[in-house]
Amino acid sequence: MLKKLILTLTSCLLLSACATSPTGRSQLIYLPDTQMNQMGLQAFSDLKSKKPISQNSTYNQFASCIAEALIYESGGEWEVVVFDDDSLNAFALPGNKIGIHTGLIKLVDNQDQLAAVIGHEIGHVLAKHSNERLSQKTAVKGALALTQAVANPSSTLGQIGIGALGLGAEYGIILPFSRTHESEADIMGLDIMAKAGFDPRASITLWEKMAAAGNGQAPAEFMSTHPSHSTRIKELSDHMPKAMPFYEQAAAIGKRPKCRK
Repeated sequence: MLKKLILTLTSCLLLSACATSPTGRSQLIYLPDTQMNQMGLQAFSDLKSKKPISQNSTYNQFASCIAEALIYESGGEWEVVVFDDDSLNAFALPGNKIGIHTGLIKLVDNQDQLAAVIGHEIGHVLAKHSNERLSQKTAVKGALALTQAVANPSSTLGQIGIGALGLGAEYGIILPFSRTHESEADIMGLDIMAKAGFDPRASITLWEKMAAAGNGQAPAEFMSTHPSHSTRIKELSDHMPKAMPFYEQAAAIGKRPKCRK
């Protein structure tokens, strides 16, 4: 009887947790946005207290200029912070938080290339990939407990929660987004950047630069859990005919950011 009741409750939970991503993909999501946002806010606050924040006004203005144009298209209010860190990394968290490392800013040649990365990370948040990953990897009781556990990232449970948000590399533990999540974020990011007036073709150049940054060694930190370079570039190229009209429409109405580092 108890087993039947548990199965019934589980079935009800799974049915109520069915959702659809912005690209039309079915998702399993059962955590409330408020709790995911709380986890993101706590993790971001912890990062700001422990990682040095860049005081380079040029880098900050460059990153903010790009992010603001992307945010205008994606909606919501976001906080953008540039961290003084030479690793090639950027991230976005539930609760609308964006972190960009100075190493990535140094690598890119122009606004369009950095827009490709930030747009990709915004895509992860809009598609609720952290929630989906956490829903897939934990039971409801354990997932809810992670909300408080993130406040103590050194704990085992806290590390799982941090990893689920996409910040595993910062804490020495990685729960990577799936290739499906990465590909979806790529496509969403491509459309967002194009609508904002950034040239989506620069995304391919960016990923080629990221691949070259590895010099045949271990991949750059940002790409360590992502699809292979060739797979990513092919998928971006395949979607380019759909993204380019957005870029052309943006150009036609004079929407062209002028962000310079």
